[in-house]
Amino acid sequence: MSRLRAFLPLLILVAIGIAVGASGVLQNLTPSHILAEQANWARDIAAHPWLAYGIFVVVLTLSVATAMPGPLFIIIAGGMLFGMGKAIGLSLAGEILGSLLLFYAARHAFGAGKRPPPKFVEKVRQGYQRNPVSYTLFLRFVPLFPFGGVTVALAWLRCPVWLFTLATALGGLVMLVFETAIGAGVGLSIAAGKGVTPHLILEPYIWLPLLGLALLALIPVALQKLRSTASAD
Repeated sequence: MSRLRAFLPLLILVAIGIAVGASGVLQNLTPSHILAEQANWARDIAAHPWLAYGIFVVVLTLSVATAMPGPLFIIIAGGMLFGMGKAIGLSLAGEILGSLLLFYAARHAFGAGKRPPPKFVEKVRQGYQRNPVSYTLFLRFVPLFPFGGVTVALAWLRCPVWLFTLATALGGLVMLVFETAIGAGVGLSIAAGKGVTPHLILEPYIWLPLLGLALLALIPVALQKLRSTASAD
């Protein structure tokens, strides 16, 4: 029973994510729906900006905290609706708050460091404890790793809260610049009357962020090559 109570906060977050996903609410955040409703949403945002900001942060916070697959669409939508500057700030707040909720729930489930991890991850835990800063920053800066999965893993590895928050803020900021730029670029294209066509990929404000994301994804490959070269020498 005590074990179940320890997992209760994490189970609640999972249940919320399943309920939200089953409700179909996330369909309102698909690019096609946003494009169809952008004019109406823009009027609502202009009329009630602070309410819109709050709703956006709450939605992104819940999405990140429940490890749903929707945060990327929400972040791109923020760029389309709010512009790059405001969207980055709002998205960063939502990512940090959502990550901390999931982190604390996972850490509570794993006993907040009171229980040792299973033996098959003991080597990983020991390696992490020898150099926690490098491990944490690497996991947060590489976009190939699932954001929610990394959060749970860092809670399991007993990452200090200050380091987790700092790495989440820095890594999140890097990713948000590229992701939000894509949404803001689509918004600029619509505002200029160009619409969304296959030629949009040729616009610098679209292909440059995509190139940045691609380069970030190559970080593990580059590091592995450097390690192999160093081992050979």
